[in-house]
Amino acid sequence: MSMKVAIACTLGKVAEHFGYCEKFVIYEIEAGKIKSKEEVKNPGHVPGYLPKFLKEKGVDIVIAGGIGPRAINLLNSFNIKVISRVSGNEKEVIENFLKGELKEMSRSCKE
Repeated sequence: MSMKVAIACTLGKVAEHFGYCEKFVIYEIEAGKIKSKEEVKNPGHVPGYLPKFLKEKGVDIVIAGGIGPRAINLLNSFNIKVISRVSGNEKEVIENFLKGELKEMSRSCKE
């Protein structure tokens, strides 16, 4: 079974704020390995839009630095899990995810 993991990125690092990231790097993971990688430009910070956009892309998990409570709730309503309070470069983060070192967190930033 495969899954898609989207990392909110700016300049190759995990974005500090989900909604204002430059792009989403979407990894398709199968049997614990990266099957494919796609980079998708952030279509814009319109409240409520990004969770639907990511669901349409087939995303199962979102990784971000900071993310607001409304975005978390909307993502969860689409059965998308959220791993927040993550920092570092995108390649290291996906490697840590594959090793099982990142866990779902639902703590939000204030926005």
